[in-house]
Amino acid sequence: MIIAIELKKKQVFTYKRSRYSCNFRADFAINIFSIIMEFDIIIVGGGIVGLATALKILEAEPTTKLLILEKESQLAAHQTGNNSGVIHSGLYYKPGSLKAINCRKGYDQLLAFCDAQQIDYELCGKIVVATEENQVPLMHNLYERGLQNGLEGMKILSADELKEYEPNVNGVAGIFVPQTGIIDYKEVCLKYADVITEKGGLIHLNEKVVDVKEHNGQCIIKSDKHEYRSKLFVNCAGLYSDKIARMTQPEVDLKIIPFRGEYYKLSEEKSALVKNLIYPVPDPNFPFLGVHFTRMIRGGVEAGPNAVLAFGRESYKKHQINMGELLEILSFKGFRKVASKFWKMGMGEMYRSFSKSAFTTALQALLPAVKQDDLVVGGAGIRAQACNKDGSLVDDFQIFETDRVVNVCNAPSPAATASLAIGETIANKALNKLKAKAL
Repeated sequence: MIIAIELKKKQVFTYKRSRYSCNFRADFAINIFSIIMEFDIIIVGGGIVGLATALKILEAEPTTKLLILEKESQLAAHQTGNNSGVIHSGLYYKPGSLKAINCRKGYDQLLAFCDAQQIDYELCGKIVVATEENQVPLMHNLYERGLQNGLEGMKILSADELKEYEPNVNGVAGIFVPQTGIIDYKEVCLKYADVITEKGGLIHLNEKVVDVKEHNGQCIIKSDKHEYRSKLFVNCAGLYSDKIARMTQPEVDLKIIPFRGEYYKLSEEKSALVKNLIYPVPDPNFPFLGVHFTRMIRGGVEAGPNAVLAFGRESYKKHQINMGELLEILSFKGFRKVASKFWKMGMGEMYRSFSKSAFTTALQALLPAVKQDDLVVGGAGIRAQACNKDGSLVDDFQIFETDRVVNVCNAPSPAATASLAIGETIANKALNKLKAKAL
């Protein structure tokens, strides 16, 4: 129930962590005798997809009574706040897929939003490098895919032309992609939150959803602090989206497998080795892009990530083990099939996780001048990778629905770039359901 209290002035709540703070502003009509915890739509998840969905709902229907529940003490605490800050162009994705469509559409919306809200970003471009001759056909396939996805201004580069973009790179050929950029997605999220609260939406931090039920034409959402009711529930819980989904759709049989991506940073003295972004030609059989170099919007250069199984959904460090979650992963038939298929690659990634020398060797394929002493331990992020029972890793966005629930169960990269387009898709689904129920 919302506490309706009659106050004329605007309330400001500030949540701080690290160097980030977020002001949530809301006008309250307070009446201490009126306590109502009922909403039109409740969204779980304060990452970039949940926030973008809320923003799009309120843009389309400003009178919607909307609440976001986030279990952490800050927004964008997991996938969104621990990624490399790249604005993706749409180069990699299968033409016609939700990834491709939403990336291109979301790219334009993101830049327009940042321009309107004065958020810093830079379209610096990137090169994708074939380091060996046998990668050149894959590189050309990637170029054709980019053309099919509407990218303009790309260039096929010879070995000599690569040096014009990145003088220290090693490669036999490459692609220049001008649309790629860099940004701070946490700053984007905080601005989304500002706009949401200005439009009357509410955001509750430190509230973990523990149960969701559909009952008598309503959704009953229990957190570890309160019980709420809503006409519609939207699950954007990221790393826990499968668990939340099974509260209302027990038949959902995919599982989120957490993969940790670990980064190094180039020392300040060696950051000049990289002008912008340097990527390898990706392995088409593996859902990760391989180690690469990324200049950051706030300065410095990241090198990585690798991709190793995390021993828990929030195990950001090698020694962190959530035994219950690890046993869930290992007992899942789909994961065992994935492990049997990719065990060699997985062992190589794990070895690089514990061996700085091996990590350096992988980076030297792109940038031979990088030495082990040039690398400083950086951060880590965890990717929520959905896996089916048959052992297939879900590559595209995945949404499951009931009459009153929308479960977003796979929103991998480029979800941050595509957030406003994905949010618009989810918002349309949610609002259409509300309208149907009102008829």
